[in-house]
Amino acid sequence: MSSEPLRILGIDPGLRITGFGLIEKAGSRLAYLGSGCVRAPEDGSLPLRLKAILDGLREVIAEYRPQQVAVEIVFVNVNPQSTLLLGQARGAAICAAVDAELPVAEYTALQVKKAVVGNGHAAKEQVQHMVRRLLVLPGDPSPDAADALACAICHAHGGQGLGALSTAGLRLRDGRLR
Repeated sequence: MSSEPLRILGIDPGLRITGFGLIEKAGSRLAYLGSGCVRAPEDGSLPLRLKAILDGLREVIAEYRPQQVAVEIVFVNVNPQSTLLLGQARGAAICAAVDAELPVAEYTALQVKKAVVGNGHAAKEQVQHMVRRLLVLPGDPSPDAADALACAICHAHGGQGLGALSTAGLRLRDGRLR
């Protein structure tokens, strides 16, 4: 098992606000590196919003130099059009990681909440509070940043197995990485 620290970028995609969170895993310890949001122009067209997400995450990747990326998977909402649009935001986020030649792992909201809170149906406030506690933060991060940090924590705990398994090139199918 490697004792080299691993930098993980978690991403919570959104068309208006895309949350990001960076952690470092060293053994079983997690350390907070940074978090925030990429904000797309509210009055911008879809292509301009996608460009803002792509450019913003490229900057985050250049600044923090993560080694792996974890992105939340989008499921069908009540409005199919919203789901399609959100999927495009997710695609822009994945493109930023792939453009930097980083491996991308994908997790459902249920998996992320289960890994961080212990309950796959936890409220956003519970996720924020647990992220704060797990990373020893002075306050709760914003909901979007907390979701992104939670995704990174999920990857650090589950995606890495016991620090020995790489998820590079794997995709989630039927609840399993393949």
